[in-house]
Amino acid sequence: MATLQLRNVCKQYDSKVSVLRDVSMTIADGEFVVFVGPSGCGKSTLLRMVAGLEDISSGDLLIDGQRTNDVAPAQRGVAMVFQSYALYPHMTVGENMGFALKMAGTPASEVAAAVGRAAEILQLSHLLDRKPKALSGGQRQRVAIGRSIVRKPKVFLFDEPLSNLDASLRVQMRIELAKLHQELGTTMIYVTHDQVEAMTLGNRIAVFNTGVIEQMGRPLDLYERPGNRFVAAFLGSPAMNFLPCRADHAAQSGAQVDLGGGHQIHVPRGVPQRDAGAMTLGVRPEHISIAPQGHGLAARVEFVEHLGDHQVVHTTLLHNQQRVCAKVPVSTRVAEGGAGIVGLQLDAGGCHLFNANGQAMQ
Repeated sequence: MATLQLRNVCKQYDSKVSVLRDVSMTIADGEFVVFVGPSGCGKSTLLRMVAGLEDISSGDLLIDGQRTNDVAPAQRGVAMVFQSYALYPHMTVGENMGFALKMAGTPASEVAAAVGRAAEILQLSHLLDRKPKALSGGQRQRVAIGRSIVRKPKVFLFDEPLSNLDASLRVQMRIELAKLHQELGTTMIYVTHDQVEAMTLGNRIAVFNTGVIEQMGRPLDLYERPGNRFVAAFLGSPAMNFLPCRADHAAQSGAQVDLGGGHQIHVPRGVPQRDAGAMTLGVRPEHISIAPQGHGLAARVEFVEHLGDHQVVHTTLLHNQQRVCAKVPVSTRVAEGGAGIVGLQLDAGGCHLFNANGQAMQ
């Protein structure tokens, strides 16, 4: 296990292409941290820099307090699991898992013992004599993880390891990865663009956007108290609704917010004098309820997604044609189209205010 520090890390491929800018963070010994963000935001590049597969343009990488910028990948004490399983097709599961140790000259008895321990942890003991072609996708990914476990690394690096699996296997593998972290207690960094993986796996999440970390913290803290519009929009499915509004100056008791259409709401967020006026109100779909016409914001129901345990109601506000999505119980009855005029009531406690620069009012 190890602590890992990044100090003002930057990555540039030439003078015009900057992939990462001044990334700094400290990952504690045994912590599970998830890098999440859209494609091209730099999260996988940073992971490869930690692994030693990409050079660091400037800044420092420290593992257990030792600067490792120029240390060879094999000497860093890290192990990486890629999106591709990259198993040798002619080798058995056991041979694949023990190959790195064998190439390092480890005695056969020690290799067998290490493979046996890893196979037991990953529930692969009964598959050690099979070839990769006889395995399911989930089993192949567990073999790839096992290949890393036998090396006993200080830090595990996962680069979107579940993206090739179907939905049910992804759920199963998320559970297995969480259990693996609990059992091994090893420092882990996990890269994904899937917010569900990020919310369910990480002790902390770092949300990346165009080469910078927008916000880092515990999953629920980021979900309930996003620092800006990007984080608020990226985390949550369906995504947060954003409504143009005008808010007055309020230091303590909260702001009076005018949403238009003759509708106002009192939001318990402080608004500095410099930010008062035109702002954006953010509200998650689960903080909107459906009421009869004449209550709340008048809206036309365009489409309803029936998802079993809940339904997602897509509407358009009548006064400004803004699209708003609500997540409501299946017991809520709504009609679509011309007959589907309803009122949308917002839970003021669940509303967020963002200034013209997209920063949240806390």
